[in-house]
Amino acid sequence: MLDTTIRQVVDQVNADAAWPLVEAFSTMPRWKPEDVEASAHDIARRLTALGVPVDLLEANLYLSIPYEASVEAGGEVLASKPPAYSTSCPEGLTGVLHHIPGTLSANVSSFYEKNRDEAAAAADRIRGKIVLTDGFASPNKVLEFQEKGAIGVIAVNPGVDRHWGISSSIWGTPDLDDLPRKPAIPIAVVNNADGHKLIALAKAGGSATIRTRLEEGWFKSLVPVVNVTGTSEPDKFVLLAGHYDSWDVGVGDNATGDAALLEIARLLWHNKDKLRRSVRIAWWPGHSTGRYAGSAWFADAFALDLDENCVAQVNCDSPGCRWAEVYENVACMSEATELCKSVVHDLTGLEFEGERPLRAGDYSFNNIGLSSFFMLSSTMTVQKRQEMNYYTVGGCGGNIAWHTENDLMDIADRDILIRDIKVYLGAVMAVANADILPFDWRVTAAEFAATLEKYRKAAGDDAVMLDPVTTALSALTKDLDGFYTGISAGSVSAADANAAIQGLARILVPLNYTRGPRFTHDPALPVAGLPALSVATELSSHAPEMRGFARTQLMRGSNRTAAALRQASRLLNL
Repeated sequence: MLDTTIRQVVDQVNADAAWPLVEAFSTMPRWKPEDVEASAHDIARRLTALGVPVDLLEANLYLSIPYEASVEAGGEVLASKPPAYSTSCPEGLTGVLHHIPGTLSANVSSFYEKNRDEAAAAADRIRGKIVLTDGFASPNKVLEFQEKGAIGVIAVNPGVDRHWGISSSIWGTPDLDDLPRKPAIPIAVVNNADGHKLIALAKAGGSATIRTRLEEGWFKSLVPVVNVTGTSEPDKFVLLAGHYDSWDVGVGDNATGDAALLEIARLLWHNKDKLRRSVRIAWWPGHSTGRYAGSAWFADAFALDLDENCVAQVNCDSPGCRWAEVYENVACMSEATELCKSVVHDLTGLEFEGERPLRAGDYSFNNIGLSSFFMLSSTMTVQKRQEMNYYTVGGCGGNIAWHTENDLMDIADRDILIRDIKVYLGAVMAVANADILPFDWRVTAAEFAATLEKYRKAAGDDAVMLDPVTTALSALTKDLDGFYTGISAGSVSAADANAAIQGLARILVPLNYTRGPRFTHDPALPVAGLPALSVATELSSHAPEMRGFARTQLMRGSNRTAAALRQASRLLNL
């Protein structure tokens, strides 16, 4: 239950400052660098007018700015959009079309995981051709098509709109190891009606010409940051952030989120005497044109401070959208589940349905090991989406105006925005003010157990390689039970408890969400739970001559996982 202090601050929420920002951004496109910079200054001006000090940090980001595209086929020039990181090809590229059907995601929880297996088709059917694919130009499918020899990709969006997006799997500004994964082919998206024309042409053995125009390079980008210093533990902080660049004017994605951050900054600054720990509020650039480049830059530039002092990361994206009546499929790491359920129910009376965070949405802090919750906010019900005949999108409260020029003022809802601001504010203050950090690692251990059981079943006779993980997880589960019992009994001090809870995050979050080392950024590709072990589900699908390599990978993953679990146990037994 939220205490009186938090409720007093939450009760002060209004839209007097927030709504004018939404209205202003509804007239300000925010994907071209000069427009993004202007909007950063607008945010800073509004904060200053509210009496809130703001720093404008300067980042140098590598971005891809898409401008225009077309597809010429069958004597027609079809309107199109180029995803960011498509190769710029204004002179045109012509090739024979090849259609690889795909299925759309049923809900947002699988939005970034579906449509990644279409390229399993034989490479000789793709090589040297322009691939037509149903859905969105997601980085996983583009990468696989390119690897199999496609010279271009055309994505057939599911409706009448053409959605902006990004086709690179590189998370943030590339480093030298990332560069080989940068797309090297032109990519375009068309709407469904035009896509069906192309599909018919492909069946007849026809060709098409793709033209794209983009600008790629290094750009100065501003990162507005508000630091609200806590009274008791000022070095420790909660990071609350969302992106302010958008496709077109992006009202629901993410002007409403920017407005929510503005209002929360106002209230926390003027109630800073009520904060135990600090809160750092940031607005990210480079989300749309750099695959989360702004948040990735912040994670790099302030990595050691984040590692030492950040107790949680909270992402604010697409709150306050029309018809968003439920909190379903909201990103939440398992250790934060009870916190999120409690806050949402206390402040709205609604139920909370969390899900494992996708590899998306400015979650640039998994490799450091930050407990995180929220990404997308409230959303419309499944029934409402069916009533509206909407397909799944990755934001805007489920409205298919997402990533289009139709994401305008009618997508925002003032009352829903106020409700969602209260939820974000209440949750952030609940972490900042908790005597004991409100993260229950017993829930995460239970998640690990379910994941491990799935992998053991899939591995069959090779499950014996997972025995060290099973043993280590059993010991950690017992140690966690003793740890939280000690907290309840008062035999574990608050300082020791919080140090351990934060330390567990640095071990268990990377174990559950990353393949690469700490202080790097994994690709923007789906990540299974306990990813070092996920090869267990593939053992039976490998040809006999490959199974030994797969078993070797599983053994190494088992060693990594068991060692991390043992490290977590040692942390609790110091």
